[in-house]
Amino acid sequence: MEITTKDYSVKYDVETVTVHWEGFMRLNSNEFEPIERLLDQVATLESPLTTLNLQKLQAINSSGITMLGKFVLTMNEKKTISLLIQASEQIAWQKRSVENFKRLMPNNLQIEWA
Repeated sequence: MEITTKDYSVKYDVETVTVHWEGFMRLNSNEFEPIERLLDQVATLESPLTTLNLQKLQAINSSGITMLGKFVLTMNEKKTISLLIQASEQIAWQKRSVENFKRLMPNNLQIEWA
């Protein structure tokens, strides 16, 4: 599963159960639909640990953060699944927003800062 444009890419690695994010995502709400479908597919796999690697995602707008929040909530509903978010302290939006995802998944979400 992969979505790639000139501005961003979202790739799911089956072997590591990791969604890799990269680039700049300043999209309208409806432009996030393919990414939402990819995340829905990842959620249905119900792997014991899923990783979101955001370390190369330089920018994302509020619609994208909302989409990520919905994914975290979906994963929280699956009580046997853990989520690891790999984030970068060097990227401003991640420092401001990623920690808030713990409120949506307080028990099974870990954040790994680089």
